[in-house]
Amino acid sequence: MKGSVPTVHLIDDDDSFRTAIARVLQFAGYRIREYSSAEAFLLQQSARSDSGCILLDLRMPGPSGLELHEAIGRMEDALPVVFVSGHGDVVSTARAMKTGAVDFLVKPVDRDSLLAAVSAAVARDAKQRTRRYRQHELEARFAALLPREREVFEHVVAGKLNKQIAAMLGIAERTVKAHRAQVMEKMCAGSLAELVLIAAELRVDRETPFVE
Repeated sequence: MKGSVPTVHLIDDDDSFRTAIARVLQFAGYRIREYSSAEAFLLQQSARSDSGCILLDLRMPGPSGLELHEAIGRMEDALPVVFVSGHGDVVSTARAMKTGAVDFLVKPVDRDSLLAAVSAAVARDAKQRTRRYRQHELEARFAALLPREREVFEHVVAGKLNKQIAAMLGIAERTVKAHRAQVMEKMCAGSLAELVLIAAELRVDRETPFVE
């Protein structure tokens, strides 16, 4: 939610480490949720909807941090992850970064590095949430178009003139103009250029054209 305090999900089996890190992050203004294992985090499904990031230990009993990270990456609204570990190595670091981790910190973690990594992760999450919100909003607008309006939408953004669209669809040009006006209104586009940009955004997550 806009304006809410970001939450840092602190996942580490070391109680003393969690306590120390939580104090630093709380003092910096973050809300903290603590978990002693990957399983504990996965059980709290509602908590994963919080904006923020995950601070994740590399090695824990049960699923490792890397295994949890890979599972998180398959979620639709995956939170950015910052790894922390007292057993960092080149292979683990490379694997973590390859799977999209924001940073990899080695214990003992200094305050400045911790806050910089968390800040970067929270900023990434905010950007991802804005993009998802925009995508959902555009999908809702597109879903409101009638079948014929979707056809006109596709041809308009492809650069076809009204008379060309009329000939292709077998309808009057004035009917095309009426559908086009409805498309512009429903998609909240102020110009053809804006409508084309909206179409490009919608196609990002589509594997098929708007019209078969």
